[in-house]
Order: sequence, then C-alpha cells, then structure tokens
Amino acid sequence: MTVIPQDIEDYCLQHSSETDALLKKIYRDTYADVLMPRMISGPLQGTLLSFLSKMIKPKYVLEIGTFTGYSALCLATGLQREGKIITIDINEELEKRVRQYFQQSPFAHCIEYVIADALDYIPKINLPLDLVFIDADKINYARYFDLVIDKVIKGGWIIADNVLWSGKVLPNNATKPDKDTKALIEFNSKIKQDLRVEKLMLPIRDGITIMRKI
Repeated sequence: MTVIPQDIEDYCLQHSSETDALLKKIYRDTYADVLMPRMISGPLQGTLLSFLSKMIKPKYVLEIGTFTGYSALCLATGLQREGKIITIDINEELEKRVRQYFQQSPFAHCIEYVIADALDYIPKINLPLDLVFIDADKINYARYFDLVIDKVIKGGWIIADNVLWSGKVLPNNATKPDKDTKALIEFNSKIKQDLRVEKLMLPIRDGITIMRKI
C-alpha cells in the first residue's frame, strides 16, 4: 500500500519528527493483533494528517473510518479549544480496543467515537465541518463525499485516503478492475471534475487527495 520505494519512505521517516509513545503502541499493537494491519495510517501519513490539522486549526472534524484510532488521534492534535472530532466506524469488534486508546490520550474529551454505518449517520450531523477525512470502504467514497460536501464550510477541507490503490487505478493497470478499484477510479474522476473543490493528489503511502472547498 505504498507507491514510493520503501527506502525512500524510510529515509523520509528518519528525517521527520517522531510520533509519540501512544501512537507507537497503537501501531505495534495493530500489526501484532489486528487483521489487515496495513489499513492503519502509520507514522508518515499520520504526521502529515497532524500537520494539516495544526495548520487548519479545525473546530469540527469528521473522520469516516476509525480502524484502530491512529488517524483520529493525529487529526485531534490541531483542534481548537472546545473543538470536537467525530470518528465513525462500523466494526464493533475493535470498539473496546479503540476506546481504551482514546482514553489513554490527552484528547479523550474531544473525541466522539461512533459505531454505525456512516451512510446512515452522516445525515444526522448538523455541524459546520472544517475538516473531513475519508478512509473507509472504497465502494462508498463518492457517496461519502456527496454527503459531506454541503456540511463543510467554505474554505474547509476534505482529505481522501487510498486514492492510488497500490497503483491499480492507473490506466495500464485497470483493464479489468475489481469493484474497489473501479469505485476509486470513478471517485478520482468525479473529484477532478467537481468545481466546488480545489484538489491536490499526492503520492504519499497509498495516495492521498487533499481538497479545499471553494
């Protein structure tokens, strides 16, 4: 799930700020105990999310796809005082683990962790969102975008993960795309044509698109 050579990514990590002890623990535990551990954001992408949050200084953040809580904690670092991050995941099996991680963090008071189908829950959110991070099932990326775009403030941000999908989205690799690849190709095309957002796709880890609502 990385589109840059591993030695390049390792070099970048060696010359970036270290993550804190809790994030290191979550990363280790995820790889030791959780199925599909590569779904975790990890230190390079996590640090990017933390930097973006600190630059944006959001009051309200929505994360679609919690997994083991790593990215939520990164996004929480830039929250304004009185700010809140709502993070939604459908996987009940990880709930106890993730809640324990959140309770160990300095951000426990500002994280609302919801176990639900995001497609059902997002319409219930009535907050002016400053930042949205989409990192859930790829089939519904376009639907998630459509559900949040009107809730994001003007000048607000939407970030989508896995947009390069290990390079499967490239035309020469997508002659017979599986359903996830097909969904991401369609999502990328949709975002490219959507004039409501400025967009920048970056080849970080598995690809990340940063969008700013105009």
